[in-house]
Amino acid sequence: MAAVGEKPKILVVDDELQIARVLKTTLSARGYSIRTASDGDDALQVMKSWTPDLVITDLRMPNMDGVELCRHLRAKSGIPIIVLSVRNEERTKVEALDAGADDYVTKPFSINELLARVRAGLRRLSATQPLESDVVEVGHFRIDTQAHSVQVKGRDVRLTPKEFDILTYLARHSERVVTHRALLAAVWGDNSTEQPEYLRVFIGHLRKKLEPDEASPRYITTEPWVGYRFNPEGEQR
Repeated sequence: MAAVGEKPKILVVDDELQIARVLKTTLSARGYSIRTASDGDDALQVMKSWTPDLVITDLRMPNMDGVELCRHLRAKSGIPIIVLSVRNEERTKVEALDAGADDYVTKPFSINELLARVRAGLRRLSATQPLESDVVEVGHFRIDTQAHSVQVKGRDVRLTPKEFDILTYLARHSERVVTHRALLAAVWGDNSTEQPEYLRVFIGHLRKKLEPDEASPRYITTEPWVGYRFNPEGEQR
Protein backbone atom coordinates (compact mmCIF):
# COMPACT_ATOMS: atom_id res chain seq x y z
CA MET A 1 0.00 0.00 0.00
CA ALA A 2 1.24 3.51 -0.83
CA ALA A 3 2.73 5.38 2.11
CA VAL A 4 1.13 8.59 3.33
CA GLY A 5 1.89 11.34 0.80
CA GLU A 6 2.76 8.90 -1.98
CA LYS A 7 0.72 8.51 -5.13
CA PRO A 8 -1.23 5.23 -5.27
CA LYS A 9 0.48 2.92 -7.76
CA ILE A 10 -1.52 1.21 -10.50
CA LEU A 11 -0.27 -1.38 -12.98
CA VAL A 12 -2.16 -1.45 -16.29
CA VAL A 13 -1.86 -4.75 -18.18
CA ASP A 14 -3.13 -4.72 -21.77
CA ASP A 15 -1.64 -5.82 -25.08
CA GLU A 16 -3.57 -3.08 -26.94
CA LEU A 17 -1.06 -0.25 -26.84
CA GLN A 18 -3.63 2.45 -27.51
CA ILE A 19 -5.77 1.42 -24.54
CA ALA A 20 -2.73 1.14 -22.27
CA ARG A 21 -1.54 4.56 -23.39
CA VAL A 22 -4.96 6.18 -22.81
CA LEU A 23 -5.30 4.63 -19.36
CA LYS A 24 -1.79 5.69 -18.39
CA THR A 25 -2.41 9.28 -19.47
CA THR A 26 -5.86 9.50 -17.88
CA LEU A 27 -4.98 7.87 -14.57
CA SER A 28 -1.73 9.83 -14.28
CA ALA A 29 -3.73 13.04 -14.70
CA ARG A 30 -5.90 11.92 -11.74
CA GLY A 31 -2.87 11.66 -9.45
CA TYR A 32 -1.95 7.97 -9.78
CA SER A 33 1.51 6.57 -10.47
CA ILE A 34 1.16 4.28 -13.50
CA ARG A 35 3.19 1.57 -15.15
CA THR A 36 2.10 -0.65 -18.01
CA ALA A 37 2.67 -4.24 -19.12
CA SER A 38 1.70 -6.03 -22.32
CA ASP A 39 0.60 -9.36 -20.80
CA GLY A 40 0.66 -11.41 -17.60
CA ASP A 41 4.27 -12.48 -17.94
CA ASP A 42 5.37 -8.88 -18.48
CA ALA A 43 3.28 -7.79 -15.48
CA LEU A 44 4.97 -10.28 -13.16
CA GLN A 45 8.35 -9.05 -14.36
CA VAL A 46 7.38 -5.43 -13.61
CA MET A 47 6.20 -6.42 -10.13
CA LYS A 48 9.57 -7.92 -9.23
CA SER A 49 10.91 -4.39 -8.75
CA TRP A 50 7.73 -2.29 -8.41
CA THR A 51 4.79 -3.16 -6.18
CA PRO A 52 1.47 -1.66 -7.31
CA ASP A 53 -1.47 -0.91 -5.02
CA LEU A 54 -3.95 -2.05 -7.67
CA VAL A 55 -3.87 -3.93 -10.99
CA ILE A 56 -6.07 -3.27 -14.02
CA THR A 57 -5.79 -6.11 -16.52
CA ASP A 58 -7.32 -7.08 -19.83
CA LEU A 59 -8.60 -10.65 -20.08
CA ARG A 60 -7.50 -11.75 -23.55
CA MET A 61 -3.75 -11.34 -24.04
CA PRO A 62 -0.95 -13.41 -25.59
CA ASN A 63 1.25 -15.60 -23.40
CA MET A 64 -0.28 -15.28 -19.91
CA ASP A 65 -3.87 -14.01 -20.10
CA GLY A 66 -5.82 -12.06 -17.48
CA VAL A 67 -7.39 -15.09 -15.80
CA GLU A 68 -4.04 -16.77 -15.26
CA LEU A 69 -2.57 -13.49 -14.01
CA CYS A 70 -5.35 -13.28 -11.43
CA ARG A 71 -4.49 -16.78 -10.21
CA HIS A 72 -0.80 -15.93 -9.93
CA LEU A 73 -1.46 -12.72 -8.02
CA ARG A 74 -3.99 -14.29 -5.66
CA ALA A 75 -1.58 -17.07 -4.78
CA LYS A 76 0.63 -14.56 -2.98
CA SER A 77 -1.21 -11.26 -2.63
CA GLY A 78 -4.52 -9.61 -1.74
CA ILE A 79 -3.90 -6.73 -4.15
CA PRO A 80 -7.14 -5.38 -5.71
CA ILE A 81 -7.60 -6.53 -9.31
CA ILE A 82 -9.96 -4.98 -11.86
CA VAL A 83 -10.42 -6.83 -15.16
CA LEU A 84 -11.35 -5.27 -18.49
CA SER A 85 -13.74 -7.37 -20.53
CA VAL A 86 -15.77 -7.08 -23.70
CA ARG A 87 -19.50 -7.69 -24.00
CA ASN A 88 -20.61 -11.31 -24.41
CA GLU A 89 -17.52 -12.47 -22.52
CA GLU A 90 -19.42 -13.53 -19.39
CA ARG A 91 -17.80 -16.95 -19.01
CA THR A 92 -14.25 -15.60 -19.08
CA LYS A 93 -15.28 -12.71 -16.84
CA VAL A 94 -16.69 -15.13 -14.26
CA GLU A 95 -13.54 -17.26 -14.50
CA ALA A 96 -11.46 -14.19 -13.68
CA LEU A 97 -13.66 -13.25 -10.74
CA ASP A 98 -13.54 -16.82 -9.42
CA ALA A 99 -9.76 -16.74 -9.90
CA GLY A 100 -9.51 -13.74 -7.57
CA ALA A 101 -10.39 -10.58 -9.48
CA ASP A 102 -12.33 -8.06 -7.38
CA ASP A 103 -14.25 -6.24 -10.06
CA TYR A 104 -14.69 -5.73 -13.78
CA VAL A 105 -15.41 -2.99 -16.30
CA THR A 106 -16.91 -3.80 -19.70
CA LYS A 107 -15.43 -2.23 -22.83
CA PRO A 108 -16.24 0.31 -24.05
CA PHE A 109 -16.32 1.92 -20.61
CA SER A 110 -16.52 5.47 -19.33
CA ILE A 111 -13.48 6.75 -17.49
CA ASN A 112 -15.75 7.83 -14.61
CA GLU A 113 -16.92 4.25 -14.18
CA LEU A 114 -13.36 2.98 -14.16
CA LEU A 115 -12.28 5.65 -11.67
CA ALA A 116 -15.15 4.67 -9.37
CA ARG A 117 -13.99 1.05 -9.45
CA VAL A 118 -10.40 2.12 -8.78
CA ARG A 119 -11.42 4.22 -5.77
CA ALA A 120 -13.49 1.34 -4.39
CA GLY A 121 -10.57 -1.05 -4.81
CA LEU A 122 -8.16 1.26 -3.06
CA ARG A 123 -10.66 1.81 -0.22
CA ARG A 124 -10.77 -1.93 0.35
CA LEU A 125 -6.99 -2.03 0.39
CA SER A 126 -6.81 0.65 3.08
CA ALA A 127 -9.62 -0.78 5.23
CA THR A 128 -8.38 -1.58 8.72
CA GLN A 129 -11.28 -3.83 9.75
CA PRO A 130 -10.14 -7.49 9.68
CA LEU A 131 -12.21 -9.85 7.57
CA GLU A 132 -12.96 -12.10 10.53
CA SER A 133 -14.31 -9.31 12.78
CA ASP A 134 -17.52 -10.15 14.65
CA VAL A 135 -19.00 -6.77 13.74
CA VAL A 136 -19.18 -5.57 10.14
CA GLU A 137 -19.86 -1.86 9.81
CA VAL A 138 -20.07 -0.57 6.25
CA GLY A 139 -22.11 2.32 4.92
CA HIS A 140 -25.66 2.23 6.29
CA PHE A 141 -25.19 -1.27 7.76
CA ARG A 142 -24.12 -2.68 11.11
CA ILE A 143 -23.99 -6.48 11.23
CA ASP A 144 -23.14 -8.30 14.46
CA THR A 145 -22.35 -11.91 13.63
CA GLN A 146 -22.32 -13.00 17.28
CA ALA A 147 -25.64 -11.41 18.18
CA HIS A 148 -27.02 -12.30 14.73
CA SER A 149 -28.39 -8.78 14.40
CA VAL A 150 -28.62 -6.34 11.50
CA GLN A 151 -29.24 -2.62 11.55
CA VAL A 152 -29.78 -0.42 8.50
CA LYS A 153 -29.52 3.29 9.29
CA GLY A 154 -30.15 2.35 12.92
CA ARG A 155 -33.26 0.34 12.09
CA ASP A 156 -33.34 -3.28 13.24
CA VAL A 157 -33.98 -5.79 10.45
CA ARG A 158 -34.97 -9.39 11.16
CA LEU A 159 -33.41 -11.95 8.82
CA THR A 160 -33.55 -15.71 8.53
CA PRO A 161 -30.25 -17.58 9.05
CA LYS A 162 -29.60 -17.97 5.30
CA GLU A 163 -30.52 -14.36 4.58
CA PHE A 164 -28.15 -13.30 7.33
CA ASP A 165 -25.31 -15.43 5.94
CA ILE A 166 -25.79 -14.04 2.43
CA LEU A 167 -25.88 -10.43 3.63
CA THR A 168 -22.81 -10.92 5.84
CA TYR A 169 -20.79 -12.39 2.98
CA LEU A 170 -21.84 -9.59 0.63
CA ALA A 171 -21.03 -6.96 3.26
CA ARG A 172 -17.56 -8.42 3.84
CA HIS A 173 -17.01 -8.08 0.09
CA SER A 174 -18.82 -4.79 -0.39
CA GLU A 175 -18.43 -2.72 -3.56
CA ARG A 176 -17.06 -5.63 -5.51
CA VAL A 177 -18.71 -8.23 -7.71
CA VAL A 178 -19.49 -11.53 -5.98
CA THR A 179 -20.17 -14.33 -8.45
CA HIS A 180 -23.08 -16.75 -8.07
CA ARG A 181 -20.59 -19.57 -7.58
CA ALA A 182 -18.65 -17.79 -4.82
CA LEU A 183 -21.79 -16.82 -2.92
CA LEU A 184 -23.35 -20.28 -3.21
CA ALA A 185 -20.13 -21.95 -2.05
CA ALA A 186 -19.79 -19.59 0.91
CA VAL A 187 -23.36 -20.06 2.14
CA TRP A 188 -24.45 -23.54 0.98
CA GLY A 189 -21.14 -25.27 0.33
CA ASP A 190 -19.27 -26.38 -2.78
CA ASN A 191 -21.92 -28.92 -3.78
CA SER A 192 -24.47 -26.18 -4.42
CA THR A 193 -22.49 -23.97 -6.79
CA GLU A 194 -24.54 -24.96 -9.84
CA GLN A 195 -27.92 -24.02 -8.33
CA PRO A 196 -28.26 -20.22 -8.68
CA GLU A 197 -32.04 -20.48 -8.24
CA TYR A 198 -31.31 -20.61 -4.48
CA LEU A 199 -29.85 -17.15 -4.72
CA ARG A 200 -32.65 -15.57 -6.71
CA VAL A 201 -35.15 -16.54 -4.03
CA PHE A 202 -33.10 -15.36 -1.07
CA ILE A 203 -31.86 -12.18 -2.74
CA GLY A 204 -35.50 -11.37 -3.45
CA HIS A 205 -36.34 -11.84 0.24
CA LEU A 206 -33.42 -9.67 1.30
CA ARG A 207 -34.44 -6.88 -1.04
CA LYS A 208 -37.96 -6.85 0.39
CA LYS A 209 -36.50 -6.33 3.86
CA LEU A 210 -33.62 -3.98 3.05
CA GLU A 211 -34.45 -1.90 0.01
CA PRO A 212 -36.46 1.34 0.22
CA ASP A 213 -37.79 0.48 -3.25
CA GLU A 214 -37.67 -3.21 -4.06
CA ALA A 215 -38.35 -2.50 -7.73
CA SER A 216 -35.19 -0.38 -7.98
CA PRO A 217 -32.67 -2.04 -5.65
CA ARG A 218 -29.74 0.09 -4.56
CA TYR A 219 -28.05 -1.95 -1.82
CA ILE A 220 -27.93 -5.31 -3.62
CA THR A 221 -27.64 -4.87 -7.37
CA THR A 222 -27.53 -7.58 -10.01
CA GLU A 223 -24.57 -8.00 -12.32
CA PRO A 224 -26.26 -9.79 -15.26
CA TRP A 225 -25.04 -13.37 -15.83
CA VAL A 226 -22.30 -12.86 -13.23
CA GLY A 227 -23.55 -12.29 -9.68
CA TYR A 228 -24.31 -9.46 -7.27
CA ARG A 229 -22.73 -6.29 -5.94
CA PHE A 230 -23.35 -4.89 -2.44
CA ASN A 231 -23.42 -1.09 -2.28
CA PRO A 232 -23.50 -0.25 1.46
CA GLU A 233 -24.23 3.43 0.89
CA GLY A 234 -27.06 2.65 -1.50
CA GLU A 235 -25.27 4.39 -4.34
CA GLN A 236 -25.56 2.98 -7.84
CA ARG A 237 -22.71 3.34 -10.35
